Amino acid sequence: MADSSRRQRVADQIQKELAGLIQREMKDPRLGMVTVSAVDVSRDLAYADVFITILGKDDAEARQQTLDILGRGAGFLRGKLARAMRLRIVPALRFRYDESIERGARLSSLIEDARKKDQASDAAAKSGEE
Repeated sequence: MADSSRRQRVADQIQKELAGLIQREMKDPRLGMVTVSAVDVSRDLAYADVFITILGKDDAEARQQTLDILGRGAGFLRGKLARAMRLRIVPALRFRYDESIERGARLSSLIEDARKKDQASDAAAKSGEE
């Protein structure tokens, strides 16, 4: 119980620090507006999976380019995190694209389409009753 609580606190702190570091410290002009949406830290605190989203141009090529840039800068960011967080062991960073927002938007669109179809069929049924 205490272990998962500590992992969550470390993950939250990494998320907060990385969001600022990526915006302030990463100088690559190809890096767009990156949002750190979640961080998942392994049980032994050796690894942190950092889930990101990209605002603006968000296609497969831009995603891969952003992940490559962040992957190459992971050591730099880890060093900055070590100074900011004062952990004995700072997790190695593994960047992943967070598809949950994209999936959520797609599901919302499907639900809205289904609602519209239901309303149209209800309206057709009512007009047929009259």
